[in-house]
Amino acid sequence: MKTLAGIEKGTRRQLAEVLRRSRGTVTVEEASAILGMSRLDTAKLMARWAQQGWLTRVRRGLYVPVPLEARTPDVALEDPWVIAARVFAPCYIGGWSAAEHWGLTEQIFRTIILITTRTVNDRRPKIQSTEFWIKKTSKPRFFGTSIVWRGRIQVQVSDPTKTVVDLIDDPAIGGGARMVENIFRAYLASTKRDIEHLLDYAGRMGNGAIFKRLGYLVERSGINESSALAAIRERMTRGNAALDPALPSERLVTRWRLWVPEHWLANKRD
Repeated sequence: MKTLAGIEKGTRRQLAEVLRRSRGTVTVEEASAILGMSRLDTAKLMARWAQQGWLTRVRRGLYVPVPLEARTPDVALEDPWVIAARVFAPCYIGGWSAAEHWGLTEQIFRTIILITTRTVNDRRPKIQSTEFWIKKTSKPRFFGTSIVWRGRIQVQVSDPTKTVVDLIDDPAIGGGARMVENIFRAYLASTKRDIEHLLDYAGRMGNGAIFKRLGYLVERSGINESSALAAIRERMTRGNAALDPALPSERLVTRWRLWVPEHWLANKRD
């Protein structure tokens, strides 16, 4: 296990000042202003701190501090959301991470789901001991977010309705169709439920499969939403879709033009 290297007293004071004035992450430019040093000298100093284990390099010119009290650099991030907002902006916390935040699931997920318009090479980065799952989206799909304050930092999170729509669009970021259904039912039973916004958001996504999945899930929920079901049917596109691309498509529910696994129909709940 890698341990943190010792540093001399003067340099330790410099490091402590950078950490004290950082906001979860620190750039070379920010550290240069804090220390009153040239950018080149600051970059060299921060690279040395990273080699010693006091900082973790996230990308060129951007570092994550390792707490001074830590024995090794392999520690969990103090606030992964802050790191994500800084490193992958423009982005928002989504998928199961947003569902957890809004109390729509009691399931605990270790990986942070992040949705961004940026192109990233590594879709499953690990920063210190925190794992991220990066999903790229288009600018027209970047809507329906709420601002959450994490200390002094603003972080965007998909609002409850957009969270549900994103999960129905891509069940993988919700843990699969069954987990998505559980989250959806929790949403329908909560004060966060907003059918008008749900239909509006679904239409803005530009994915015809969403309405087919949505209609099927609303019908399965057993709630009295006849007007919503009628509106969903009006917006359904031609062709058939799969409930979850990761699951076998064994039975076609013709009224929703949706392929579902056999066991979904065999279950009494279905």
